[in-house]
Amino acid sequence: MFRIGDKVVYPMHGAGVIESIEEKEILGEIRSYYVMRIPIGDMKVMVPRDSVDEIGLRQVIDDSGFKKVMSILNESKSPMSSNWNRRYRANMEKIKSGNIYEVTEVVRNLMLRDREKSLSSGEKKMLDYARQILISELVLCRNQDEEVVAALIDRALEDEAANVLS
Repeated sequence: MFRIGDKVVYPMHGAGVIESIEEKEILGEIRSYYVMRIPIGDMKVMVPRDSVDEIGLRQVIDDSGFKKVMSILNESKSPMSSNWNRRYRANMEKIKSGNIYEVTEVVRNLMLRDREKSLSSGEKKMLDYARQILISELVLCRNQDEEVVAALIDRALEDEAANVLS
């Protein structure tokens, strides 16, 4: 399915590049694994090739996907529950989905909410986590540094915040 050098996203971990395909014996069972390096956090992950669909491993978005992400960042905050617990669960489901557009919504909604009222420590951690996942994919999609991509996200959200205030 994937080849060495492919840029892929591992839901809940972020985007990386497949460095090798290896056979390993783990718990007495020989399986084939994609070995991917996730640049942000300098993490190495082994993904069983026969579990790719179940895990949700997918290609990094292309240029049109990037434009859609930026468009979502420029949209108004979507309705969220006022109940912290429900909001947290709904956002976690979006992050777990591995869908970059849902992760983008979480980042946008939490960053805009943080500007209105301070986030709880749990939601701040969630925002940092979702933002890192988003940044990791955009870094590989655009072949740009983490700082450049983070600034792009911040600028898009500042523009949206200015639109809301005007």
